[in-house]
Amino acid sequence: MTNRKSLQFRQFHRAIAPIMVLPLLISAITGSIYQITDLSGKEVKWLLEVHKGNFGSLKLETIYSFLNALGLLALIATGTSMWLQMRRRGHHS
Repeated sequence: MTNRKSLQFRQFHRAIAPIMVLPLLISAITGSIYQITDLSGKEVKWLLEVHKGNFGSLKLETIYSFLNALGLLALIATGTSMWLQMRRRGHHS
């Protein structure tokens, strides 16, 4: 991979990571807590709504999971690419 393309990957990764932190944390936390409450027999409907992307009057259910998945896949692809490039250069951290 050329240095220019490597720089573009790093810049893209650096730009998208802060944007993706909150939605991914919300999904992980609400999904985990919902599973625990569901196993205990309690129904916490609002938690599932937040997990699916419904934030009060802001209803993102139709695109929230798609955008979460797309952002996560982009982070995985760019992160893996940067990691492999580092390994090829001999930085085995």
